[in-house]
Amino acid sequence: MRRRTFLLSLAAIASPLASVACKGGGAGAAGGRPRIAVIPKGTTHEFWKSVHAGAVKAAQEAGVDIVWKGPLKEDDLKSQIDLAQSFIAQGVSGIVLAPLSDTALRGPVKAAKGARIPVVVFDSDLQGDDHASFVATDNVAAGKMAGDEMARLLASQPAPRNVVVLRYQEGSASTTHREQGFLDAIKAHPDVTVVSSNQFAGATTESAFATSESLLAAQKAASGGVSGVFAPNESTTFGMLLALRKAGLAGKIRLVGFDASEKLTEALGTGDIDALVVQDPFAIGELSVKTMAQILRGETVATRIDTPARLVTKASLGDPAIQALLHPDLKKWLGE
Repeated sequence: MRRRTFLLSLAAIASPLASVACKGGGAGAAGGRPRIAVIPKGTTHEFWKSVHAGAVKAAQEAGVDIVWKGPLKEDDLKSQIDLAQSFIAQGVSGIVLAPLSDTALRGPVKAAKGARIPVVVFDSDLQGDDHASFVATDNVAAGKMAGDEMARLLASQPAPRNVVVLRYQEGSASTTHREQGFLDAIKAHPDVTVVSSNQFAGATTESAFATSESLLAAQKAASGGVSGVFAPNESTTFGMLLALRKAGLAGKIRLVGFDASEKLTEALGTGDIDALVVQDPFAIGELSVKTMAQILRGETVATRIDTPARLVTKASLGDPAIQALLHPDLKKWLGE
């Protein structure tokens, strides 16, 4: 009887100690490989598939496991918050997060820090300093790149040179910074006038298409009221492209977009899109998971890690480096 009581006492002592070890090292860390949750903004755009492939590559090389799970659509903020809270409750080793809102995810990230689960934010910034590192394109600089290209494209066109900005959605830091960078660049060109910059497309191609149609009509694009359009991400670019094609204005109104997909690069080749500012989503996913693996090994990492963006035009499509950027080997890493 005494021996049984002694063994039960040992079990009672060991149980909370095991819980603390799992919480500090993350689920899977105590018994094997670290388990890292990777939460993108969405899972349907081509951009996120490339991010996923890069994350898988880094995980294999670093000897960690990743769980890739995000909202289906990029306007499902509640789903992303619920996912973050669920992974915290599971006690994962670390969280790699692309926040849909630069404020709404502060609570879950703070909670993760309190649970000793480090967080690496990627793609889109988050207010506060509870995350360990931020991996992303310099979106302001990338937006300025788009603005300078727009001004160059319009330089030979007769006045008025009117430009519209189709914004993405409120709370998205990455696209907000791109939009601001574009507007800052246009200010340096007084011969170009921004006639609309307050219309938000929403998270889907469908909503972007509907907003684009209304915007083009309101600005009398068909009768020369619009010379150029800037769209700050994949879905806004494609939605605007569809609206321009429907109105018979594709190739007539200059379109500078952001990010790439097979349909967008095809439109670049035909001249329906004039330029795309392209990030390296594969590198973003790879660096984000690599950075988290370094943190879990106790290594010091930079609080801000920049990834490059490039301006792609029809003339540069044949460049092998551009082709590698636009067409990462997803099948190798995702089996698709």
